[in-house]
Amino acid sequence: MSQDKVEILQRALKREKAARKAAEKILEEKSRDLYFTSQKLESLLDEKSSQLQGVFENIVDAYVVMDLEGNFIKFNEAATKLFGYDIAVDNVNVVNLIYKEDYKYAMSSFIDLQTKGLFKNYEARVYTKYKEVKWVHINASLIFDKDKKPVAAQGIVRDVTDQKASEDKLIESENRLASLVVNLDSGIVLEDENRNIVLTNNKFCELFGIDANPKDLIGMDCVAASEQNKVLFKDPEGFIQRMRAIDVDEKAVISDELEMLDGKILERNYMPITIGEESKGFLWTFTDVTLKRTYSKSLEAQKQKYYNIIANMNLGMVELNNNDEILMVNQSFEEMSGYTEAEVIGKNAIELFSSKEEADLLKEERNKRKKGESNSYEFKAICKTGKTRCWLVSGAPNYNIDGDVIGSIGIHLDITETKNLELQKEKLLEELGKSNDELQEYAHIVSHDLKSPLRSIDALVSWIKEDNQGKLDEVSLQNFDLIETTLEKMEQLITDVLNYSSVGSDISEKTDVDLNSLVSELVTILYIPEHITIKSLNVLPTIKGDRTRLQQVFQNLISNSVKFIDKEVGSIIINVEDFKSHYKFSIQDNGIGIDKKYHDKIFKIFHSLKKSKNSSGIGLSIVKKIVNLHEGEIWLDSEPNVGTTFYFTLKK
Repeated sequence: MSQDKVEILQRALKREKAARKAAEKILEEKSRDLYFTSQKLESLLDEKSSQLQGVFENIVDAYVVMDLEGNFIKFNEAATKLFGYDIAVDNVNVVNLIYKEDYKYAMSSFIDLQTKGLFKNYEARVYTKYKEVKWVHINASLIFDKDKKPVAAQGIVRDVTDQKASEDKLIESENRLASLVVNLDSGIVLEDENRNIVLTNNKFCELFGIDANPKDLIGMDCVAASEQNKVLFKDPEGFIQRMRAIDVDEKAVISDELEMLDGKILERNYMPITIGEESKGFLWTFTDVTLKRTYSKSLEAQKQKYYNIIANMNLGMVELNNNDEILMVNQSFEEMSGYTEAEVIGKNAIELFSSKEEADLLKEERNKRKKGESNSYEFKAICKTGKTRCWLVSGAPNYNIDGDVIGSIGIHLDITETKNLELQKEKLLEELGKSNDELQEYAHIVSHDLKSPLRSIDALVSWIKEDNQGKLDEVSLQNFDLIETTLEKMEQLITDVLNYSSVGSDISEKTDVDLNSLVSELVTILYIPEHITIKSLNVLPTIKGDRTRLQQVFQNLISNSVKFIDKEVGSIIINVEDFKSHYKFSIQDNGIGIDKKYHDKIFKIFHSLKKSKNSSGIGLSIVKKIVNLHEGEIWLDSEPNVGTTFYFTLKK
């Protein structure tokens, strides 16, 4: 090889080494740049990842990630709080959360997610871990890898339970309001700014005789409708002119009255609806106030009527406030007291009319009124003339519209004359009591004095019969027997008269009397022939009364029945009926009966239909007197030859 070639090769090798060193230097610089770039990318990636993690953790709504089989793999804090699951511990599938009634909707949305890659505005109910039901709003999308293959799904879940509840309440309120408007007792017409009907109700159609559904009137021109309906009013042109004036003025109108041809009176109200300064419509209401107006007129007439009655009645009326100051008196009170209304208005009633002795009574009554109590009382009033009069006062509290006691109203009656009569009556009763006692004592004395000669005559007859035994002929013996019978009858008559006079004069204290046992005892004591039966249809009650006198009633009536039964089989039936304030007794027999013309006479003293030595004609008189003393009545129902039923009542 020549020297030149060697030199050429050396130079070439030198250049190659230099080029390699330059290349290595460039490569070293590029590697250094690439390293720093890589470091920056890693730092940036870490920063972005940290930012995304912060967003994930701090997002207000729940953020969830799940695989394509529906298994949740990540919850943020809001999701954990919403659903109650801890993903690190709990294995949760989306199926566990789906509300049973929303299952089909959920599956349809899941299919949309798989096919379209996302779904929006999904709203449904879900179960939490603790089986609470919540409404949620979800927007979801698929997560793809670098090859654009779906690997998972993510979603933003918002709890809208409270919002849903508010919406439901709003809908419920709207429905109630709509129902209220439709069924309101006033006719409603809501117009838009062009005077077309937006809303009306059944009452409006009823008031104006419109045979249509309120919904059919929506969109109707109210101006044209007013022209058509003006004929319904007594003053058609006045109705139209007033409507136009209201439209032009556009100010609220309250209680405008309209009189219709059929006699109805409507109250019209008008309210313009504005938002800012822009008109948005008009609200009209129509109410039938016919009854109210008629009632008001009637009330005014009644008020005037009662005012006239109060002014002219014979009872004095006074109205006081809580300080006993007189606010009003009527004409009768002026006449009673001697004062005019002007003289007593504002004056203290206690100071004006009462003595020191009566003042405490009136203050006590005032306190009763303040407590809301009403009652009547008597007090001695001093009139303008200085004379003392006795007044009966019926007092009652006076209330205001809020129910507070603001004073009292008293109705006054002058009972001075009545009180004087009561004093006279008490004196007369006292004197009458003394007279009755003296009369009773006299009756006993007379009874004793009359019976003594009778007993003497009876003894003499007995002695004559004994001394002349065997010497007297049959006629003489019969005459002596007649004398003895007459003496017995005379003694019985004296006894009965004494009993009759004693009834009512010595009434003992009333006690509980078992009439059932009383009658049972009587039946065992009285002589009842074998052919006569006595029975009670009902158990007799226990009542308050005088046992001895009540025994006389049943004894006399039962004995009467026994005495006058003329049938081979005699029957006496005792019964009782229970009424609100009294008992009604009956004693029925199948005796000889009593003719109707004697029904009143038999209760009078000394009236006996059948003369006998055992009948003085006083027994039924005594019964009637005892029944009357027990605040009852007695009567009979009888038919000759059939029987008699005595009825009497005794107060409970």
